[in-house]
Amino acid sequence: IEEGKIYGFLGPNGAGKSTTMNMITGYLSPTSGTVRVNGYDIADEPEKAKSQIGYLPEIPPVYPDMTPPEYLTFAGELKKVPKKELKAEVERVMELTGISHMRNRLIKNLSKGYRQRVGFSCALLGNPKIIILDEPTAMLDPTGRKDVIRTVHELNKKEGITVLLITHYMEEAIDADRVIVMDDGKVIMDGVPKEIFSRVKEL
Repeated sequence: IEEGKIYGFLGPNGAGKSTTMNMITGYLSPTSGTVRVNGYDIADEPEKAKSQIGYLPEIPPVYPDMTPPEYLTFAGELKKVPKKELKAEVERVMELTGISHMRNRLIKNLSKGYRQRVGFSCALLGNPKIIILDEPTAMLDPTGRKDVIRTVHELNKKEGITVLLITHYMEEAIDADRVIVMDDGKVIMDGVPKEIFSRVKEL
């Protein structure tokens, strides 16, 4: 995976996309092979490897009775963001994802799109080099989906982060730098979006 690029991971349900990401993030142990994150082996140096990654699962694990700053402060403590930097870090990620004006609302009163942004903010805490987004638009309407994907690209350009985007929708990966298509646990296509999508249409 090339640094600072956006990668789209496509494939049907059960293709192995989420399983692969769970192995990269250390939630699952691979039965064979090696996962290295910025040079750190996820099995041998899990803390160092995980510190390089921000992860947004399909359903963000947010606490509905907290406000965004409360939740992000709690998450930042779990991520071991230095206490003296935590308040500024929470403000930074809220600004990046456009939720600063929602700071006084309970998360349960936010739209699905804004809840997703709170989860996205959490993934960005601690300034990780790699962001993994697992079906970040699955629960959203078409407008919300476009909004989230636009935010991903803006952050990639502004922060230079590497993005692994798992999606069912080809149009969400059309502007990625590279697209990887999986099926039955194997990579079946790997290339630039234009090339991949032209091959998919031919199938």
